[in-house]
Amino acid sequence: MILQEVKNGNLEAAIDQLLNVEKQMRFAGDVAGTKKAVTDILQLCFEAKDWKSLNEQIVNLSKKRGQLKQAVTAMVQQAMHYIDETPDLETRIELIKTLNSVSAGKIYVEIERARLIKKLSKIKEEQGLIAEAADLMQEVAVETFGAMAKTEKIAFILEQVRLCLDRQDYVRAQILSRKISPRVFDIDSSKEKKKPKEGDNVVEEPPADIPSLLELKRIYYELMIRYYFHNNDYLEICRCYKAIYEIPSIRENPSQWIPVLRKICWYLILAPHDPMQSSLLSSTLEDKNLSEIPKFRLLLKQLVTMEVIQWTSLWSSYKDEFENEKNMLGGSLGDKAAEDLKQRIIEHNILVVSRYYSRITLKRLAELLCLTVQEAEKHLSEMVVSKALVAKIDRPVGIVCFQVAKDSNEILNSWAVILEKLLDLVEKSCHQIHKETMVHKAALKV
Repeated sequence: MILQEVKNGNLEAAIDQLLNVEKQMRFAGDVAGTKKAVTDILQLCFEAKDWKSLNEQIVNLSKKRGQLKQAVTAMVQQAMHYIDETPDLETRIELIKTLNSVSAGKIYVEIERARLIKKLSKIKEEQGLIAEAADLMQEVAVETFGAMAKTEKIAFILEQVRLCLDRQDYVRAQILSRKISPRVFDIDSSKEKKKPKEGDNVVEEPPADIPSLLELKRIYYELMIRYYFHNNDYLEICRCYKAIYEIPSIRENPSQWIPVLRKICWYLILAPHDPMQSSLLSSTLEDKNLSEIPKFRLLLKQLVTMEVIQWTSLWSSYKDEFENEKNMLGGSLGDKAAEDLKQRIIEHNILVVSRYYSRITLKRLAELLCLTVQEAEKHLSEMVVSKALVAKIDRPVGIVCFQVAKDSNEILNSWAVILEKLLDLVEKSCHQIHKETMVHKAALKV
């Protein structure tokens, strides 16, 4: 009878008949029957291409007294399949907004709501409304969803981070990125999944368009590189490239790992000297793959060797390599990178000089650094202020002293040790004198 009404073109009569069936099933508590009735109603509207009626029926059915959760879930899931079949963008947005309003505040359809918001934000982004898209995505806290797959959660948060970076909201991007622990990417996915116990939430399978965990790891670190690039935090950028370099799919393909390894070398050199930078430098030098790019191996060895590096000769040798990074994976090293590279070479040279000299004139220091006296003094002062080096400058005389200033406790302790050694010597001397006296007296008696 319902089919007859549809064939006659009387859609409203067919829907009314199905609504009566749905009401009977709902009052009887028949879950399967109610689900079938609501899905049939939506299917009729979809086949008739009556999108206005479809939206109205979704809202009406969700507001019915005592409506079953399973029926609402089935209805939302079925309507989501119709989104891609909509004739135009306006109809698509209207349907998404209807489903979004129906699923708002309902825990049993929270995953569907998150997916709907993601679709809507993508549409907003395509329209050039980045700020609106980012605001939409931030409404959803997927980390609290127990039934959502781990990879889908990570992909959703990464999308939130990307949109924040696109709108240059770096503070919120950092807050969102902290929701993902880097350790989650190191979990062995090959291990068998534990069977859920009775009463546990059943985790849904992620959609087919969600990338694998290792692909998400790469996306995560690429986004973090964008964030650290804004702050010119070269050491953190280097650590991100190091993590990308460790991905098996990258390590297996030379065309992918060579550009990444080049970036690791450059950012290691650009990073300020500290224990973490020294540790990364040592581990990178031990990498066998570095032999494939000998110029970079030589560059890193120069930094490790305690010898003064001539900036002019170094820049003439590596300028082409530096400029070539624009065409490599990850893009150029930044506008400030060339200045920072010179700064790091000067800092390295000052550390070398401090290792070999306890006192040196400013004029001689400037000659070794290939700088003017004023520039040498400026760079030395900056290193002292940042506590990378201990030094004192006697400006009237023009002498730099690299000796470490001792604490008062250290001076007292050294004095105490010296006094103790002195008293030991006095005691041994007295003992030897007394012994010689006794021997001499015994010889006289004989």
